[in-house]
Amino acid sequence: MVSTPCPHLPPPRDNQQYLSSLLFSFFFFSTIFLSNFFCCIFPNTTTMAEFPPSTTPPSPTTTPTPSSSTTTSCSNSHVIHILAVDDCLVDRKIVEKLLKTAKFKVTIVASGKKALEVLGLNEAKVETPLNEHNIDIIFTDYCMPEMNGYDLLKVIKEHSHLKSIPVVIMSSEHDPERISRCLATGAEEFMSKPLQLRDIHRLRSYVTPVQHITKTGTKRKLPLDLIPDNNGSERRPCIAGVAVA
Repeated sequence: MVSTPCPHLPPPRDNQQYLSSLLFSFFFFSTIFLSNFFCCIFPNTTTMAEFPPSTTPPSPTTTPTPSSSTTTSCSNSHVIHILAVDDCLVDRKIVEKLLKTAKFKVTIVASGKKALEVLGLNEAKVETPLNEHNIDIIFTDYCMPEMNGYDLLKVIKEHSHLKSIPVVIMSSEHDPERISRCLATGAEEFMSKPLQLRDIHRLRSYVTPVQHITKTGTKRKLPLDLIPDNNGSERRPCIAGVAVA
């Protein structure tokens, strides 16, 4: 019986040619796989060869810094200066923290006499400029030894040059008679302790511009009636509507 080849099977091939084609296919697909692999890991890799010889890689961009004029304009904004007075160390620390949190400039002392020294009033009769530290508002406790908040309020409101400075009194005791007396003497408000940050923010509504007081004399400008004309003639000054001969 004679065997005949199956028509569906491929013809026999040489083993060496078959292995060569397998190796070629292996290296070809391996090269493609490795190239794609490195491109996925390093997508933005750039070599120096990509830039022309006469140029250098572009420098990174920098954000512009604010100009000195902008910084100066911010620093010139007025910061409200508060003189805080309290004999209790714990209360002083609390008041100081609240005032600084509300963005106030703070000078804090432990007694009414120290507050008067800051304002330029002292018992040594030494001539010092009044309100040299430019205090905008006085925030004082009521219950203090030697000079309480009401006594400090009276001294300030009886002084001709300091009475325009607003005074706010605080206390842990709610005494209606005490509150009425302080408000009648010129206090802007009587706050109850413990203080809240919203109480501190109300201080801004009481601030008024402070006039700087100096004890030195000032030069007076010459009236226009006494300035000579270009032709050398002099105008006669007028006093109370009467011409001086």
